[in-house]
Amino acid sequence: MLRKISTQQLRVGMYVHEVCGSWLAHPFWRSSFRVEHAKQVEQLLAVSHVVIDTARGLDVPASPDDAALMDDIEVPAEEGPEAPLDNLAEASPLETSCSFQQEVVRATRLIAQSRTAMKSLFQDARLGKAVDAETCLPLVDDITRSVDRNPGAIVSLARLKTSDDYTYMHSVAVCALMVALAKQLRLSEADTREAGLAGLVHDLGKAQMPLEVLNKPGALTTEEFAIMKRHPQAGYEMLVEGRGVGPIPLDVCLHHHEKVNGKGYPKGLKGDEISLFAKMGAVCDVYDAITSNRPYKAGWDPAESVQKMAQWTKDGHFDEAIFQAFVKSIGIYPTGSLVKLKSGRLAVVVEQGSGSLLQPLVRVFYSTKANEPITPELIDMGQSADQIVSRESSTAWGFENLDRFWRPQP
Repeated sequence: MLRKISTQQLRVGMYVHEVCGSWLAHPFWRSSFRVEHAKQVEQLLAVSHVVIDTARGLDVPASPDDAALMDDIEVPAEEGPEAPLDNLAEASPLETSCSFQQEVVRATRLIAQSRTAMKSLFQDARLGKAVDAETCLPLVDDITRSVDRNPGAIVSLARLKTSDDYTYMHSVAVCALMVALAKQLRLSEADTREAGLAGLVHDLGKAQMPLEVLNKPGALTTEEFAIMKRHPQAGYEMLVEGRGVGPIPLDVCLHHHEKVNGKGYPKGLKGDEISLFAKMGAVCDVYDAITSNRPYKAGWDPAESVQKMAQWTKDGHFDEAIFQAFVKSIGIYPTGSLVKLKSGRLAVVVEQGSGSLLQPLVRVFYSTKANEPITPELIDMGQSADQIVSRESSTAWGFENLDRFWRPQP
């Protein structure tokens, strides 16, 4: 039987089926687990209620005091642990849109907690533990809410990762990109959620790859690349053996390296043989991969990456319609891009403008005419007589840490 109780009633030995309230309010990224020690009970006091499964753990002792803390809501056992619990969850506050800078602060916290969650998921997979993808859904939901409030914030933050945590944080970034792209394509809420889940688990097969190959600080040999090409199949098999994964995440996991020209892997599918979601996964996966710092190379500038991917699309790598929608979701000049203005000033894109994709908000910081830094200034290109004339390479200019011009500093 599923029963909603106050966290004051929690005891070691109970099985938590659902933690009510926001995933950010507590340190447990799994939505269901057995309470095995007192510290877990103490941590769960951060929320007011949980739903326990009395068929899988201890029930609340029958006493007048405990009865006073119960909501008197029970779900018959025959409905099973998969029964909908919408009627049990506490109502969450209405999510409204907010500014880019406001959402960056909230998304920074979400990124930090997602790092712990995904690291745990990949470690479990490497140890051969069964994968329960349903445990990822609270993270997908919080990422989706962040995209709803301001799509640019978490997408931009997720790009910022170290080479050491690339493998699991790449999955968080692809999740955010998939959600933003799904919304741009006006997919249903259910399909958007599945697309986000697909982003989180698409690379899970890398947990089964040899660490010396996965973390090699250099280009892979032909033999090593052949080993890495097995990760889609390995991830697919893990997800099939686990639980909570529908056809969309399975498809994206297996086919996100397919190309519309038929030159991808593992099946060499082409054109319409590749599903909409796998085509989405291919674009999101590559964008985050080439913009991220890796053990053997620094990430490319976001705008430069969009330009390169546009060429690859012409060569048959990506579906053209999907790629165009992707660019609309992140911008022609994504946040963090280095651009040159007609005035000769260099600027970093801070966020997308409210009008044209060609007119983002930028922060100028350098004069190419004087060859020296200038006082940083925020400019809305939609309201300025100046205009962007070119994308620039931060590496070529010798600039480091340009993200400080758009990301709030601690």
